[in-house]
Amino acid sequence: MRGAAQTGHLPVSQSPAGHLPVLYTQVLDGLRVIENGTYLDGTFGRGGHARGVLEQLGAGGRLLVMDKDPDAIAVAERDFAPDPRVSIFRGSFAQLLQWDATAAGLDGVLFDLGVSSPQLDVAERGFSFGKDGPLDMRMDPDSGESAAQWLARADDTEIADVLWTYGEERQSRRIARALVARRQKQAFTRTAELADAIASVMPRGKDKIHPATRSFQAIRIHINRELADLEAGLDAAVERLKPGGRLAVISFHSLEDRIVKQYMNRLAKAPPSNRRLPEQQVFVPTLDLIGGAIKANDDELSGNPRARSAVLRVAQKREVAG
Repeated sequence: MRGAAQTGHLPVSQSPAGHLPVLYTQVLDGLRVIENGTYLDGTFGRGGHARGVLEQLGAGGRLLVMDKDPDAIAVAERDFAPDPRVSIFRGSFAQLLQWDATAAGLDGVLFDLGVSSPQLDVAERGFSFGKDGPLDMRMDPDSGESAAQWLARADDTEIADVLWTYGEERQSRRIARALVARRQKQAFTRTAELADAIASVMPRGKDKIHPATRSFQAIRIHINRELADLEAGLDAAVERLKPGGRLAVISFHSLEDRIVKQYMNRLAKAPPSNRRLPEQQVFVPTLDLIGGAIKANDDELSGNPRARSAVLRVAQKREVAG
Protein backbone atom coordinates (compact mmCIF):
# COMPACT_ATOMS: atom_id res chain seq x y z
CA MET A 1 0.00 0.00 0.00
CA ARG A 2 1.74 2.96 -1.29
CA GLY A 3 2.50 5.81 1.07
CA ALA A 4 2.61 9.55 0.64
CA ALA A 5 5.57 11.39 -0.87
CA GLN A 6 7.89 13.56 1.17
CA THR A 7 10.00 16.49 0.07
CA GLY A 8 13.68 17.16 0.71
CA HIS A 9 16.98 15.53 -0.21
CA LEU A 10 18.22 12.43 1.53
CA PRO A 11 21.32 10.24 1.51
CA VAL A 12 21.35 6.92 -0.31
CA SER A 13 19.25 4.22 1.40
CA GLN A 14 17.98 6.53 4.13
CA SER A 15 14.26 7.15 4.26
CA PRO A 16 12.64 10.58 4.53
CA ALA A 17 10.84 11.61 7.68
CA GLY A 18 7.09 11.26 8.08
CA HIS A 19 4.70 8.78 6.49
CA LEU A 20 6.64 6.44 4.22
CA PRO A 21 5.98 4.03 1.39
CA VAL A 22 6.51 0.49 2.57
CA LEU A 23 9.95 -1.13 2.38
CA TYR A 24 11.43 2.19 1.25
CA THR A 25 15.06 1.46 2.05
CA GLN A 26 14.83 -2.13 0.83
CA VAL A 27 13.39 -1.02 -2.51
CA LEU A 28 16.14 1.51 -3.14
CA ASP A 29 18.81 -0.99 -2.16
CA GLY A 30 17.18 -3.61 -4.37
CA LEU A 31 17.01 -1.34 -7.42
CA ARG A 32 20.68 -0.39 -6.92
CA VAL A 33 20.16 2.96 -8.66
CA ILE A 34 22.98 4.13 -10.93
CA GLU A 35 23.49 7.85 -11.46
CA ASN A 36 22.75 8.01 -15.18
CA GLY A 37 20.26 5.15 -15.36
CA THR A 38 16.63 5.10 -16.48
CA TYR A 39 14.06 3.85 -13.98
CA LEU A 40 10.34 3.19 -14.21
CA ASP A 41 7.98 3.43 -11.25
CA GLY A 42 4.89 1.68 -12.60
CA THR A 43 2.74 2.50 -9.55
CA PHE A 44 3.51 6.10 -8.64
CA GLY A 45 0.88 6.47 -5.90
CA ARG A 46 2.02 9.61 -4.10
CA GLY A 47 5.64 9.34 -5.21
CA GLY A 48 7.41 8.06 -2.12
CA HIS A 49 9.57 5.47 -3.87
CA ALA A 50 9.88 7.62 -7.01
CA ARG A 51 11.27 10.51 -5.02
CA GLY A 52 13.85 8.22 -3.46
CA VAL A 53 14.99 7.07 -6.90
CA LEU A 54 15.12 10.63 -8.21
CA GLU A 55 17.30 11.71 -5.29
CA GLN A 56 19.93 9.20 -6.41
CA LEU A 57 19.90 10.08 -10.11
CA GLY A 58 22.37 12.49 -11.67
CA ALA A 59 21.74 15.05 -14.38
CA GLY A 60 21.84 12.32 -17.04
CA GLY A 61 19.41 10.01 -15.28
CA ARG A 62 15.73 9.57 -16.13
CA LEU A 63 12.69 8.69 -14.06
CA LEU A 64 9.56 7.41 -15.80
CA VAL A 65 6.39 7.28 -13.71
CA MET A 66 3.07 5.60 -14.47
CA ASP A 67 -0.24 5.24 -12.67
CA LYS A 68 -3.83 4.46 -13.64
CA ASP A 69 -5.20 6.80 -10.98
CA PRO A 70 -5.81 10.39 -12.17
CA ASP A 71 -5.28 11.68 -8.62
CA ALA A 72 -1.82 10.09 -8.56
CA ILE A 73 -0.99 11.57 -11.95
CA ALA A 74 -2.10 14.99 -10.73
CA VAL A 75 0.39 14.73 -7.86
CA ALA A 76 3.11 13.60 -10.27
CA GLU A 77 2.42 16.54 -12.57
CA ARG A 78 2.49 18.98 -9.67
CA ASP A 79 5.56 17.69 -7.83
CA PHE A 80 7.67 15.95 -10.49
CA ALA A 81 6.89 17.40 -13.93
CA PRO A 82 9.09 20.51 -13.44
CA ASP A 83 12.15 18.22 -13.26
CA PRO A 84 13.44 17.66 -16.83
CA ARG A 85 14.61 14.16 -15.88
CA VAL A 86 11.00 13.03 -15.27
CA SER A 87 8.40 11.77 -17.76
CA ILE A 88 4.82 10.91 -16.78
CA PHE A 89 2.28 8.51 -18.33
CA ARG A 90 -1.24 7.78 -17.18
CA GLY A 91 -2.03 4.10 -17.59
CA SER A 92 -1.46 0.62 -16.23
CA PHE A 93 2.07 -0.77 -16.09
CA ALA A 94 0.70 -3.51 -18.32
CA GLN A 95 0.87 -0.85 -21.06
CA LEU A 96 4.52 0.07 -20.55
CA LEU A 97 5.57 -1.35 -23.92
CA GLN A 98 3.22 1.16 -25.55
CA TRP A 99 5.08 4.08 -23.97
CA ASP A 100 7.83 5.25 -26.33
CA ALA A 101 9.88 6.53 -23.38
CA THR A 102 10.63 2.92 -22.36
CA ALA A 103 11.87 1.85 -25.80
CA ALA A 104 15.54 2.65 -25.13
CA GLY A 105 15.58 0.23 -22.20
CA LEU A 106 15.34 0.45 -18.42
CA ASP A 107 17.88 0.00 -15.65
CA GLY A 108 15.21 -0.69 -13.08
CA VAL A 109 11.47 -1.23 -12.72
CA LEU A 110 9.33 -1.01 -9.59
CA PHE A 111 5.78 -2.30 -9.16
CA ASP A 112 4.14 -1.56 -5.79
CA LEU A 113 0.96 -3.61 -6.08
CA GLY A 114 -2.48 -3.28 -4.60
CA VAL A 115 -4.44 -0.29 -3.42
CA SER A 116 -2.58 2.79 -2.17
CA SER A 117 -3.01 4.44 1.20
CA PRO A 118 -4.64 7.56 -0.30
CA GLN A 119 -7.12 5.39 -2.20
CA LEU A 120 -8.07 3.55 0.99
CA ASP A 121 -8.30 6.71 3.04
CA VAL A 122 -10.65 8.60 0.70
CA ALA A 123 -14.18 7.29 1.18
CA GLU A 124 -15.31 8.59 -2.21
CA ARG A 125 -13.07 6.08 -4.01
CA GLY A 126 -15.11 3.20 -2.61
CA PHE A 127 -12.25 0.87 -1.68
CA SER A 128 -12.78 0.63 2.07
CA PHE A 129 -15.55 -1.10 3.97
CA GLY A 130 -14.52 1.03 6.96
CA LYS A 131 -15.49 4.32 5.31
CA ASP A 132 -18.90 4.68 3.70
CA GLY A 133 -18.74 5.98 0.16
CA PRO A 134 -19.90 5.32 -3.41
CA LEU A 135 -19.33 1.68 -4.36
CA ASP A 136 -16.76 2.29 -7.10
CA MET A 137 -13.37 0.61 -6.45
CA ARG A 138 -11.88 1.57 -9.83
CA MET A 139 -8.26 2.73 -9.74
CA ASP A 140 -9.02 4.48 -13.01
CA PRO A 141 -12.52 5.93 -12.50
CA ASP A 142 -12.72 6.86 -16.18
CA SER A 143 -12.67 3.32 -17.57
CA GLY A 144 -14.43 0.02 -17.03
CA GLU A 145 -17.40 -0.68 -14.81
CA SER A 146 -17.64 0.15 -11.13
CA ALA A 147 -18.16 -2.41 -8.39
CA ALA A 148 -21.77 -1.25 -8.13
CA GLN A 149 -22.35 -1.80 -11.85
CA TRP A 150 -20.77 -5.25 -11.76
CA LEU A 151 -22.76 -6.33 -8.70
CA ALA A 152 -25.94 -5.16 -10.40
CA ARG A 153 -25.48 -7.51 -13.37
CA ALA A 154 -23.39 -10.51 -12.26
CA ASP A 155 -25.19 -13.72 -11.32
CA ASP A 156 -24.46 -15.59 -8.11
CA THR A 157 -22.12 -18.05 -9.84
CA GLU A 158 -19.92 -15.28 -11.23
CA ILE A 159 -19.87 -13.42 -7.92
CA ALA A 160 -18.97 -16.59 -6.02
CA ASP A 161 -16.18 -17.40 -8.47
CA VAL A 162 -14.67 -13.93 -8.02
CA LEU A 163 -14.88 -14.08 -4.22
CA TRP A 164 -13.24 -17.51 -4.16
CA THR A 165 -10.60 -16.92 -6.85
CA TYR A 166 -9.41 -13.48 -5.77
CA GLY A 167 -10.34 -13.43 -2.08
CA GLU A 168 -10.02 -17.11 -1.15
CA GLU A 169 -13.35 -16.59 0.61
CA ARG A 170 -14.61 -19.97 1.84
CA GLN A 171 -18.17 -18.70 2.16
CA SER A 172 -18.20 -17.35 -1.40
CA ARG A 173 -21.38 -19.12 -2.51
CA ARG A 174 -23.29 -18.16 0.63
CA ILE A 175 -22.27 -14.53 0.28
CA ALA A 176 -23.05 -14.46 -3.45
CA ARG A 177 -26.57 -15.80 -2.91
CA ALA A 178 -27.17 -13.21 -0.19
CA LEU A 179 -25.97 -10.35 -2.41
CA VAL A 180 -28.18 -11.39 -5.31
CA ALA A 181 -31.19 -11.69 -2.99
CA ARG A 182 -30.46 -8.30 -1.44
CA ARG A 183 -30.11 -6.47 -4.75
CA GLN A 184 -33.55 -7.63 -5.85
CA LYS A 185 -34.93 -5.31 -3.19
CA GLN A 186 -32.42 -2.48 -3.63
CA ALA A 187 -29.27 -2.09 -5.74
CA PHE A 188 -25.92 -1.74 -3.99
CA THR A 189 -24.61 1.83 -4.33
CA ARG A 190 -22.61 2.37 -1.12
CA THR A 191 -19.68 0.53 0.46
CA ALA A 192 -21.45 0.38 3.82
CA GLU A 193 -24.44 -1.36 2.20
CA LEU A 194 -22.22 -4.04 0.72
CA ALA A 195 -20.21 -4.51 3.92
CA ASP A 196 -23.39 -4.81 6.01
CA ALA A 197 -24.92 -7.33 3.59
CA ILE A 198 -21.79 -9.50 3.78
CA ALA A 199 -21.57 -9.20 7.56
CA SER A 200 -25.23 -10.25 7.91
CA VAL A 201 -24.35 -13.74 6.68
CA MET A 202 -20.73 -13.78 7.88
CA PRO A 203 -20.40 -13.14 11.62
CA ARG A 204 -16.99 -12.08 12.89
CA GLY A 205 -14.55 -14.87 13.62
CA LYS A 206 -12.05 -15.18 16.44
CA ASP A 207 -9.41 -13.29 14.43
CA LYS A 208 -11.57 -10.12 14.60
CA ILE A 209 -11.06 -9.46 10.88
CA HIS A 210 -14.10 -7.72 9.37
CA PRO A 211 -16.27 -10.29 7.55
CA ALA A 212 -16.15 -8.22 4.35
CA THR A 213 -12.34 -8.03 4.15
CA ARG A 214 -11.76 -10.86 1.67
CA SER A 215 -14.82 -10.03 -0.42
CA PHE A 216 -13.82 -6.38 -0.84
CA GLN A 217 -10.32 -7.46 -1.83
CA ALA A 218 -11.68 -9.91 -4.39
CA ILE A 219 -14.10 -7.46 -5.98
CA ARG A 220 -11.40 -4.78 -6.20
CA ILE A 221 -8.95 -7.17 -7.88
CA HIS A 222 -11.62 -8.26 -10.36
CA ILE A 223 -12.83 -4.75 -11.19
CA ASN A 224 -9.27 -3.54 -11.85
CA ARG A 225 -7.99 -6.70 -13.60
CA GLU A 226 -5.07 -6.58 -11.19
CA LEU A 227 -3.70 -10.09 -11.64
CA ALA A 228 -4.01 -10.05 -15.44
CA ASP A 229 -2.27 -6.67 -15.49
CA LEU A 230 0.45 -8.03 -13.20
CA GLU A 231 1.21 -10.94 -15.52
CA ALA A 232 1.33 -8.66 -18.56
CA GLY A 233 3.37 -6.08 -16.67
CA LEU A 234 6.00 -8.58 -15.57
CA ASP A 235 6.52 -9.74 -19.16
CA ALA A 236 6.76 -6.14 -20.38
CA ALA A 237 9.17 -5.13 -17.61
CA VAL A 238 11.59 -7.99 -18.34
CA GLU A 239 11.44 -7.21 -22.06
CA ARG A 240 12.38 -3.58 -21.45
CA LEU A 241 15.04 -4.20 -18.80
CA LYS A 242 18.62 -3.78 -19.95
CA PRO A 243 21.09 -6.54 -19.05
CA GLY A 244 21.98 -5.94 -15.42
CA GLY A 245 18.73 -4.04 -14.84
CA ARG A 246 16.62 -4.90 -11.83
CA LEU A 247 12.94 -5.65 -11.28
CA ALA A 248 11.49 -5.00 -7.81
CA VAL A 249 7.90 -5.97 -6.95
CA ILE A 250 6.05 -5.38 -3.68
CA SER A 251 3.03 -7.63 -3.08
CA PHE A 252 0.43 -7.45 -0.34
CA HIS A 253 -1.35 -10.78 -0.49
CA SER A 254 -0.58 -14.36 -1.39
CA LEU A 255 -2.19 -14.32 -4.85
CA GLU A 256 0.06 -11.49 -6.06
CA ASP A 257 3.17 -12.83 -4.37
CA ARG A 258 2.61 -16.31 -5.79
CA ILE A 259 2.46 -14.90 -9.34
CA VAL A 260 5.61 -12.82 -8.82
CA LYS A 261 7.55 -15.65 -7.15
CA GLN A 262 6.61 -18.22 -9.77
CA TYR A 263 7.34 -15.81 -12.62
CA MET A 264 10.80 -14.94 -11.33
CA ASN A 265 11.61 -18.56 -10.57
CA ARG A 266 10.50 -19.66 -14.03
CA LEU A 267 12.97 -17.26 -15.65
CA ALA A 268 15.78 -17.93 -13.18
CA LYS A 269 15.69 -21.66 -12.50
CA ALA A 270 15.69 -24.65 -14.84
CA PRO A 271 12.53 -26.75 -14.59
CA PRO A 272 12.94 -30.18 -12.98
CA SER A 273 13.98 -32.82 -15.48
CA ASN A 274 12.06 -35.98 -16.21
CA ARG A 275 14.07 -38.92 -17.56
CA ARG A 276 10.94 -40.45 -19.07
CA LEU A 277 10.41 -37.50 -21.39
CA PRO A 278 12.51 -36.57 -24.44
CA GLU A 279 15.41 -34.26 -23.65
CA GLN A 280 14.26 -30.68 -23.84
CA GLN A 281 16.10 -27.63 -25.07
CA VAL A 282 18.85 -26.42 -22.76
CA PHE A 283 17.44 -23.93 -20.25
CA VAL A 284 18.94 -20.44 -20.51
CA PRO A 285 18.02 -18.27 -17.52
CA THR A 286 16.85 -14.71 -18.13
CA LEU A 287 16.88 -13.53 -14.51
CA ASP A 288 19.00 -13.94 -11.41
CA LEU A 289 17.16 -13.82 -8.10
CA ILE A 290 18.46 -11.21 -5.66
CA GLY A 291 17.79 -12.74 -2.28
CA GLY A 292 14.41 -14.15 -1.30
CA ALA A 293 11.25 -12.66 0.13
CA ILE A 294 12.03 -9.36 1.87
CA LYS A 295 9.68 -8.13 4.61
CA ALA A 296 9.42 -5.10 6.86
CA ASN A 297 11.45 -5.08 10.06
CA ASP A 298 10.08 -4.37 13.53
CA ASP A 299 10.97 -0.67 13.36
CA GLU A 300 8.94 -0.16 10.20
CA LEU A 301 6.03 -2.21 11.48
CA SER A 302 5.82 -0.13 14.64
CA GLY A 303 5.39 3.03 12.56
CA ASN A 304 3.42 1.60 9.66
CA PRO A 305 1.18 -1.39 10.47
CA ARG A 306 0.08 -1.55 6.80
CA ALA A 307 3.54 -2.90 5.98
CA ARG A 308 2.75 -6.12 7.85
CA SER A 309 1.70 -8.05 4.75
CA ALA A 310 4.19 -6.49 2.31
CA VAL A 311 6.64 -8.78 0.51
CA LEU A 312 9.39 -7.48 -1.78
CA ARG A 313 11.05 -9.65 -4.41
CA VAL A 314 13.97 -8.50 -6.59
CA ALA A 315 15.51 -10.03 -9.69
CA GLN A 316 18.22 -8.90 -12.09
CA LYS A 317 18.22 -9.43 -15.85
CA ARG A 318 21.15 -11.49 -17.03
CA GLU A 319 23.79 -10.32 -19.42
CA VAL A 320 23.29 -11.68 -22.91
CA ALA A 321 25.71 -14.52 -23.60
CA GLY A 322 27.69 -13.96 -26.75
